[in-house]
Amino acid sequence: MIRTPANDYVFYFHHAPYKRTRLIAWLLILASLAIASACAVLAIRLWPSYSHRFTLYLKWQDALLATLWYISLILLGGSVLVVRFLHALHAGYYRGMFLLQDNSTLIVRDLSPKNLFSIYWAIGTVLTCFIAALVGLIPEILVGWTLHLPHPALAVIGTAAAIVLSLAGLVVTLVATSFVLIGWVGCISLGRKMGAPQTYQLSSQTTLRIDGFILSITHPDQQESVFDLNLLDVEDRRHLLSLLHKCWFDAERPWNPRLGEEIEAVLGEADRFTMLV
Repeated sequence: MIRTPANDYVFYFHHAPYKRTRLIAWLLILASLAIASACAVLAIRLWPSYSHRFTLYLKWQDALLATLWYISLILLGGSVLVVRFLHALHAGYYRGMFLLQDNSTLIVRDLSPKNLFSIYWAIGTVLTCFIAALVGLIPEILVGWTLHLPHPALAVIGTAAAIVLSLAGLVVTLVATSFVLIGWVGCISLGRKMGAPQTYQLSSQTTLRIDGFILSITHPDQQESVFDLNLLDVEDRRHLLSLLHKCWFDAERPWNPRLGEEIEAVLGEADRFTMLV
């Protein structure tokens, strides 16, 4: 923690959680790139293994090829998001991750390792929607098999049934594809906001809550920020909570009537943990 001449308090990332979070991020990047490379190699090897002549039905090889390339693409996108988070992590470590200005303004960076979970949860969601879109196209893949049934009557009946099912599957595909597009837009938005500094004025519209060691800050016109107090040094965490308690008391408790009790509970839990250690 550093106190500037302008009566501002800047709190920095503790070294141990910073190193741990950075290591996890790099391991995720390496794992993502390895899986993306493996999928790309499989896709390249699959390409010459079948004919690419145009047909009115979907080949299962085409579906598999699209899946492999899509997995490679989203894992590369996930790696870009993790690199973006590492950049914000570096900025928070060297420039500060929590700033209290003149007891009236908070500037906060959400640099919790849970952001990495959010990235891969978003990747999993987008991949699930893509697979759902492919599931809707399964009847069109079946057409390629029903056309080659040995008995003509079975071929006609089976193909007709597959075509009817493909119409229903097309609805599933269109809905799932729309969610895929929404997911990609959401990932882009996530990348822009991840770890970016958020500024809050300590006013009656701002709400501060502490649950365990998690400080959440909300304001009607801004996105919620979640700050993990465990990312600070023990003394910095105690100092920050003391400053917030003083600001809350001096401001006649407008942000959250129970904030004082929540701060005292966290301080007591921290004291018990220190004694055990």
